[in-house]
This record gives sequence, structure tokens and C-alpha cells, in this order.
Amino acid sequence: MRNTAPKDAAEIEALETREWLESLDYVLQSGGPGRVSRLLRELSDHARRHGVKQPFTANTPYINTIPDSEQPPFPGSREIERRIKSLVRWNALAMVVKANKLEEGIGGHISTFASAATLYEVGFNHFFRGKGDRNDGDIIYFQGHAAPGIYARAFIEGRMPADKLANFRRELAAGGGLSSYPHPWLMPDFWEFPTVSMGLGPICSIYQARFMRYLEDRGLKNRSNAKVWAFIGDGETDEPETLGAITLASREKLDNLIFVINCNLQRLDGPVRGNGQIIQELEAIFRGAGWNVIKVIWGSEWDALLEKDHDGLLVKRMGEVVDGEYQKYAVETGDYVRKHFWGAHPKLLEMVAHLSDEQLKKLTLGGHDPIKVYTAYKAAVEHTGQPTVILARTIKGYGIGEAGEGKNITHQQKKLNEDELKAFRTRFGIPIADEEVVKAPFYRPSDNSPEIQYLLERRKQLGGFVPERRVQVEPLKGDSLPELFAEFQKGSEGRKASTTMAFVRMLAKMLKDKEIGELVVPIVPDEARTFGMEALFRQVGIYSHVGQLYEPVDMDVLLYYKEAKEGQILEEGITEAGSISSFIAAGSAYATHGINTIPFFIYYSMFGMQRVGDLVWAAADTRTRGFLLGGTAGRTTLAGEGLQHQDGHSHQFSLAVPNLMSYDPAYAYEIAVIIEDGIRRMYKDGESIFYYLTLMNENYEMPAMPEGSREGILKGLYRLRASAKKKGRLRAQLLGSGAILNEVVAAQQILEEKYDVAADVWSVTSYQELYRDGHACERWNRLHPGSKPRVPYVTQCLGTAEGVLVAASDYVKALPDGIDRWLPRRLTALGTDGFGRSEGRSALRDFFEVDARYVVVATLGDLARDGAIDVKVVQQAIKDFGINPEKPNPAIS
Repeated sequence: MRNTAPKDAAEIEALETREWLESLDYVLQSGGPGRVSRLLRELSDHARRHGVKQPFTANTPYINTIPDSEQPPFPGSREIERRIKSLVRWNALAMVVKANKLEEGIGGHISTFASAATLYEVGFNHFFRGKGDRNDGDIIYFQGHAAPGIYARAFIEGRMPADKLANFRRELAAGGGLSSYPHPWLMPDFWEFPTVSMGLGPICSIYQARFMRYLEDRGLKNRSNAKVWAFIGDGETDEPETLGAITLASREKLDNLIFVINCNLQRLDGPVRGNGQIIQELEAIFRGAGWNVIKVIWGSEWDALLEKDHDGLLVKRMGEVVDGEYQKYAVETGDYVRKHFWGAHPKLLEMVAHLSDEQLKKLTLGGHDPIKVYTAYKAAVEHTGQPTVILARTIKGYGIGEAGEGKNITHQQKKLNEDELKAFRTRFGIPIADEEVVKAPFYRPSDNSPEIQYLLERRKQLGGFVPERRVQVEPLKGDSLPELFAEFQKGSEGRKASTTMAFVRMLAKMLKDKEIGELVVPIVPDEARTFGMEALFRQVGIYSHVGQLYEPVDMDVLLYYKEAKEGQILEEGITEAGSISSFIAAGSAYATHGINTIPFFIYYSMFGMQRVGDLVWAAADTRTRGFLLGGTAGRTTLAGEGLQHQDGHSHQFSLAVPNLMSYDPAYAYEIAVIIEDGIRRMYKDGESIFYYLTLMNENYEMPAMPEGSREGILKGLYRLRASAKKKGRLRAQLLGSGAILNEVVAAQQILEEKYDVAADVWSVTSYQELYRDGHACERWNRLHPGSKPRVPYVTQCLGTAEGVLVAASDYVKALPDGIDRWLPRRLTALGTDGFGRSEGRSALRDFFEVDARYVVVATLGDLARDGAIDVKVVQQAIKDFGINPEKPNPAIS
């Protein structure tokens, strides 16, 4: 009788495992996947209660998330779509090759789109919804380096002429060209969002998806099934902005958001994770953050092989190979792959014994398989309650063969030789003769060809072409604005207030206005109480998609923390990057959604320009409209906070942004004039500009608006107070801005009463506007030598003014120095160059040498230099004011 008892512990364990698996199969068949999940959870809890410590993992096996048994039928013609994709591939490649033949080093990228072509084409043919008549299409953030493929698609669609393609990266050529990457500033009818500063597209897409919900919940936009798609490179996920806000998307249950991460395993220099697996790493991150994760790793040819993997050896092998080795397989022969991948176990070799080396080499990856991509996209758009990320495995440079497919150099590949072009042409079946191939000609079939007819019909069914930037919004009338801001022209009538308080009062009034009230979007990164905005909690509420599920701890206080589904304030938490992403979404809603939302983003000024300067630049490129408000501004005005908080240079940064209008107002009426005019220019006249205003927390009396000052406030300079001394021998022109303007006013009085100097005080609301106007006049004069010269505005104001010129501000001296060339005499600038200190205002202004005493000394010093007074007067003034001439230089101490 044969002994069938298990021979050793290993066999016993194998038998037990088989019995458990058979039992689980029975539960699956009888109770379904839900019952299996509950049972496994109960078993896990039971084991944990009995001391079994299970290692945590957020990963699933290194295979496709959706098995082939759950794949839906592919709805289109795979053959026609393949031919369309091949045409797009060819024209994208030809565009870059042509550009670099015309001009060496002009650049361009072939390999990114080559790897992502299927990801885009399945979207274009089946999922990406155009704006249609109701402006409710999908919002798509295209990966910047894939721009040639998007241009090539538009060419095949018939909406991008060949001469534009021929001028790729040559925008200044005759007839115009195409920008290197997505830039709405340069192509305002085509691109919607700039994405090539890596990381900005992902974070902006998250806040865009949330802003879409905000508009719907507040009744400003009809609910729709529109999606926000963000196409991202796997290497791009190293940027903090890419992953830094993903928990917001899951917390807000943004099922209108889909990330598609092109996992070609390579960045510019080499593998993204040579010694690891980027797909598994990202899966763990996103699953841990609460996202729906769909992995698209293997193409359809792998399905039969996985079906035969009864003991899990193939799945185990897939999961143990690192990305650097997978990259190696992409460039090696089928024989190499057989030995090094399949040769890890005899059973694996047996599994592929029927396949030739060539067949092994051609086993497709998931991101290049339209069926797998379609399956993932369909699952993503139908998924509810969570955002979805699709991790699609591809090969960088797919299709360009020996020219760089899968190689580390492929990102920099700009040229192909004749043989490489022929090979590409043949591989993708492009009907171009051998003698023409070397010219890399563009190719588009006739309008009545099956490809063009199919393509156009698909876009018609999906609501129109994408990308397309369309501005279809009625301008605001703005009739109520003058009355709305009128009270701020009267001054505070003896009461003290800060410019921040004045702005919050304006904001409260705007929120109540019949025309613009519902369009105002206050945005704050967890500093509302700092800026005195807590009264708005009750007035308009803080937006929350789920409302308020708890009773706030301060419920019994009048100004309690009120969250509401229809809330208007976007309280973003401690994230300037997230807040400005919301600002961009709100400020570009006039084009994206056809809604004139007016964002006011107020924040600690120090944590604006220098922290999120890249996003500010993206806002400018996006043609964002709205107001950035740098609160608690001024290096000596923010008392106590010290070096990391005291801003004295944000206006220098903002100067570099061409369409950002920057102002440093001192008084409430200046702010009112600027905001009123800004709303008119942006939302009535439709100018693609936005604003930066600095606000202070120092309380002082707000004067009434001087008659005739409106033009000067907007242009950057006006005379605030003329000297009472009409015939004084000693004259001075004192320029002040922001909170330091009051120090200048105090200096005027000292100079007149103690030193007999007749000084006029000028309020400089914007050195940037004066600087730009001066250079614009110089340029015009330079290019029109025979015409009457134009005179800069600052020269018109001060060109005939008598006396020395002294300027003081709470910012670096480079700002006033920037207008020196258009003044009749040398300007002495006082500013706050250097690091801040934890001190009170008076001590800080003494340290940085910008208080009234230093303004007086600077004025007297210039008068002495000109021989108008004796130098001993200056020496005595320094002594009288208690100034230590040997004190450390604040700029370097």
C-alpha cells in the first residue's frame, strides 16, 4: 500500500496552503469579492489579537490592477486609431528633427511623447471632452515635454497649419511659430495651462478639481461629469509640489480628478529608481493617501502567460526585478531577456519555450496597449468617491529604435540620421518615399481619408477639439464700484487703522455687492485671524464640500469658525503653494469655466514671492486675474517676528513678472483706488494682468484722499503734501511709500521747523510702474529718433522740482535706485537691505536707518554735498538725534 502521508514540514505547509486557497476559492464563488474582503479582514484582526505581527504593505503585486477578465470591449476601430497614432508620432518626430536641422541646438523633445502616445491617443479618441457650447468640457494638464505630440495631433485635425509646425521653437519667425511647451501667454487660443516647470501641473490640477467643486457647490456652475486630467512623468513625482497636496484630493473626495503618470522609468540623466520600482513606490504613496490606484504594467500578450502562472512564479519574478534591469531589457535582444528574466527559474523558461526571441522582445507594455489604457481610463472616469491615479508602464523613446529607445540619452535626442528616419517611417507605416524621408516632411492624409474622417467624428462626438483656450464670458459692468469704494476716500477721521484692516473692510463690502459679491473668492492660508478676517467666517462662511460635521469649540463666540458647503472663503491651511494654486484656478476661471471669479489671496508677504515664485510666474503665464495681498509686510513694520518673517524684498521679486502690477500703498484710499481700477481693467476691459499689493499691520490715522491724486496713485507717484514754506532757500523732495511714508511726513516737519528746509512729500505707490514707464519711454525714443521724445511720468512729476531728492521705503534700496536715471539729480535711497531682527518697530527702523531721523540726516547730507549748508549742520544733527555713525551696517550685519 502506497504511503500518501506528507514526508516533511514543507509538504505539510504546502498542503495546508492549498486547502486554505481552495476554501477561499469556494467563498469567492459563493459569496463574491465583498465576502472575501470581509473574511480576510476578520482573519487579520483575529491573528493580530493573538500576537501575530503582520508586515505592513500598501502594495499589490506588480501586475495590472484590472485583470483581462474584467476588460470592457474596445469601442473603436483599433486599426484606424493605430494609423492615426502613427501619423501623430511621425509628425511630432519630424517637427523636432526639422527644427534642429534649421538651427543647431534649438532643442525639443521626441522621447516623452514617443512613450506617451497611446496614453494621449486613447484619451483623444474616447475620453477627452471638448468645451462644447456650455463650457463644461474636461480640463487637461498636458505634460510639457509632450508638446510636439499635441501640436502634431492638432495638425492632423486640420487646425494647425504646416508652416506653424515648421516654426516649432521659432516663435519670432515670419508668420509665427509654436512655443516649446504649453504657454497660454504665447498661444492664448490653444494652451490653457503651463506645465513644464515640473510639479506645478499636478498641484494646480488638484486645486483646479477642488475649485470646480467649489463653483458647483456655490451654485456658480452647473454640476457635470467633467474631469480634470493631469499627465505627469514618473521622474516629476520627485518634485514636492507633485505629491505634496494629494491628501487634499482624497480628503475632498475629488472623483473628478485623474492623474496619469507615465512610468517610462527614466528621467533626464538616467533611471528614476534604478535600484527600486517607481510604480510600486507610487502605488504605496497614493494608496496610503486614499487614492484609487490603477496599474497598467503589462500589455495583452502577457495575459496568456499570467493565466499559466499557477504557482505565482511569474508574478514573483515581475516583482523582484528592479527598474534599472527592466530598462536594460528594453534595449537588449530577446535572447538576453530570455536568459536574464525568464532564466531565473526553469518553470519560467518552460512557460515561454514556444515563443521566439523576437516574440519575447515584442511583448508589449501596458502603457503602449490601447486596450489596457482604455480599460484603465474607463474605470477611472466611472470611479466615485476618490481621485484616481493611473500608473502606466512605458518605454521612453518608444519607436525611435537605435536612435535612443529606452536609453539614458533619449531625453536629449533631437536628431535622427537617414537610416533611423527610414526605420521609424517603416515601423509605423508612413507613406513617404525613401528619397523624401531625409527631409522629414510633415504628412497628413486627405480630408476624405478614413483616418481624418474617423478622427474628426470622434472629436465631434466628444464636444470639440482639445486643447483649446476659449474666453466666453460677459465683462462686468462695474457700475457699483465707485460708490462701493467711496467711503475710503474720506479718511478715518481721527481713528487709527492699519492698511490690512482697511482692506478687510473693503473685502467685506465687496462680498455684499450685488454684482460682484458672489464672484469674490477670498483665499487665506490659515492666517485669517492674523489679518482680522474672522468676522467673514460668519458673514460668508468657510468652504467645505461636506459642510460642518462637528460643533466648533468656539460655537458660543460671535465669530466662530463656520464651515459650510456654500461657504465662500477658501481657508487652505498652512500651504502657500496650495493657496496660490487655488488663486490660479479662480483667476483663470473666466477662460476655464466662463465665470468672472475675482480671487483675493492674502498671506504673509514674506511667504509669497520668494516661496512660491515659480507658481506666481505660472499664474502670469496662465493669464490669471485677481489680487495677491502680501499681509504683515515691511521689514521694519512687522514687529517682533524676525529674520524669516520680515519682508523687505518681495517687490523686487514681483518686478520681474511682466504682467503683475505691484503697489506698496500707505493709505486706505490708495488701496481703494488701486483695487477699483484693477477690477475695471481685468474684469471689464479684459486685460490679462493681475495685482500685488503689500498691506501692513501698523495702526495710524488714514488721511482723506488729496484732490487730483487718482492718476498718480495708479501711475506710481503723486505729491502728498507740499511744503508750507513757499519761498524757502533750502529745498528737498522726499519720497516715501508704505508705512515708511509716515516717517517721511514726520521728517518733513522736522526739516521745516528745525532746519528751515522746505520739503515736499511724495507718495510712491509703485516703483515698479515708474520703472516700467521710464524704460518704455526710453525704448520708444531710441526707436523713433526723429520724433518728439516721450517723457517718463516720474520726470514729469519731479523733473522741475527743486532741491535734493531722498527716498525711503521698507524695502531694499534697489527699488528707488531703479528710477534714479529719470530724475533731475542724484537720488539718495534709504531702505532695508539685510536680514530682519526680532525687535519693535522703532528699534528696527533705527537699525535699518529708515526712520524720520535718518531721512532728515540724508536730506541735510545732500544739501551739504551741494554746498547749500555747512557740513557741521549735518554732524550736529547726527549727534542731536543720537545716531551712532559707527554702528554696524545693517545690510551685512
